[in-house]
Amino acid sequence: GKHGADCLLTWTTAVRPHAVAAVLRNITFTQERYDSFIELQEKLHQNVCRKRTLVAIGTHDLDTISGPFTYTAKPPGDIRFKPLNQAKEYTAQELMSLYKTDSHLRHYLHIIEDEAVYPVIYDSNGIVLSMPPIINGDHSKISLNTKNVFIECTATDLTKAKIVLDMMVTMFCEYCEEPFTESTEHIAQLLTKMCLRSEVMSDGEQIEVEIPPTRSDVIHACDIMEDAAMAYGFNNIPRTTPRTYTIANQLPLNKLSELLRQDLAAAGFTEALTFALCSQEDIADKLLKNISETRACRISNPKTAEFQVARTTLLSGLLKTVAANRKMPLPLRLFEISDVVLKDESKDVGARNNRRLCAVYYNKSPGFEVIHGLMDRVMQLLEIKPGQGNGYHIQAADDSTFFPGRCAEIFACGKSIGRLGVLHPDVINRFELTMPCSALDIDIEHFL
Repeated sequence: GKHGADCLLTWTTAVRPHAVAAVLRNITFTQERYDSFIELQEKLHQNVCRKRTLVAIGTHDLDTISGPFTYTAKPPGDIRFKPLNQAKEYTAQELMSLYKTDSHLRHYLHIIEDEAVYPVIYDSNGIVLSMPPIINGDHSKISLNTKNVFIECTATDLTKAKIVLDMMVTMFCEYCEEPFTESTEHIAQLLTKMCLRSEVMSDGEQIEVEIPPTRSDVIHACDIMEDAAMAYGFNNIPRTTPRTYTIANQLPLNKLSELLRQDLAAAGFTEALTFALCSQEDIADKLLKNISETRACRISNPKTAEFQVARTTLLSGLLKTVAANRKMPLPLRLFEISDVVLKDESKDVGARNNRRLCAVYYNKSPGFEVIHGLMDRVMQLLEIKPGQGNGYHIQAADDSTFFPGRCAEIFACGKSIGRLGVLHPDVINRFELTMPCSALDIDIEHFL
C-alpha cells in the first residue's frame, strides 16, 4: 500500500536516485565494435563509475523492448527475471546467492545486498531490462544484429551519470548511420542556456537567435556556434582530423627559437621577457646612438614616456632587467630571444619584425670570455664551424655602445649577423648600473 510506495520512493531518492538514458539509432556492429562496446563499459565501470558505486551502465537492444521504461525498487523476492547468459528465471534473492561465487559479479553485490528493496528497470510490458548495478536481463541483450541501442545509466551522482552517458554516446555515435548529429531543437536549448534566447524557425532547419545588449562579444555566427559548443561541452565533441591536405606544423623560426632557448638555459643563462615598446631614450641616448640611425617605428600617440617606440634592440630591455635585479647575487646572466621592429620601406606596412638573440653577463669583471663562449656554443648548436667562408669568425669593429677596442662583429656564412663585446662605461651608467657588463646580439633569422 501507501507505506510500500513511500519505501520505494525513499530507496530511489536516498540510495540510487538518478537515471539518465539515450538511444543510438541505426548502428552497425561488427565483432570488433561489439567487443569494444563491452570493453568501454567495463573500463568506465572501473574508473569514472568507481566500481559501479557511482554509476551503473545498462545497454539493451531497443527493438526487443518497448517504452516507456520504469525505474523503481522492489523487495528482492518480488523481482523475477532471466539474467544475462543464464538458462532460467531467478528471483533477485536467488541471484545474489548465485553470484556470490561469480569471480566478476561478486564484487558488486555489496552495493545493494543489505537494502530492503533492490533497484529494477521495467519496460511497458513488465520485462526486466536490468537490476542495477548487478546484471542486465537476458531478454534485451545486444547481439551483432542489433540496430538500435538503448543505454541507461543509474547513479548516485547525476553529474557522473551524464559524463558516462555522454562518453558512451560520443564513442559509438560514429558507428550510427547519421553520426554526431545534434537536433536543431537541442542547439536552440543549448544557446538559450547560454543566455542567447533562441527558437527554431518554421522551416525546422534554421534557428533565430536574440543577442542581448550584455553580449557585445557576439559579432559573427561563429561566436554563436562557439557558445553552443561550450554549452554542449568541448570535451564531448569527438576529435577528428580535418579533411584538408595540410597538416599543421610549427614555424621553423619558432622551432629554432625554442631549441635555442632550451640550450641557452642549459648553459646557465636565465631567460627574460621584456616589453616590445620602450622609450626613445632606451634605444638611442642610453646606448650612445642617434635616434635617426636606429630605424625605429614611433607610436603616434604614446600614453606614457616608457612606450614611445617599438624596440629596435633587445639589449636595452635586458639592461633594465639587470638594473631591476641589482640586489640579486652576482654574476647575472640573462638572455632573450624575441622580435625587434625595424623600418623597412619594401614591406607593405613599412616595417618588419626581426628575430634576435641577445645575452648579457654582468659581474665585477667584464666577462668577455663568457659571452664569447656563449657565442661559440650557439654556433656549435647551429652546426656552423669556426673559419672563413661557410664558417663563422669575428673581427674588430667600432660601435658607440661598446667600449673602444672591446667590440667585435660576428660573421657567419659570409654575412654580418651581429656584435659582441664589453659595453661602454657611459652605457652602464645611463642604465643605473655600477659594474662592467658584456653583451652578445645576433640575428637568428640568418640561420633558417
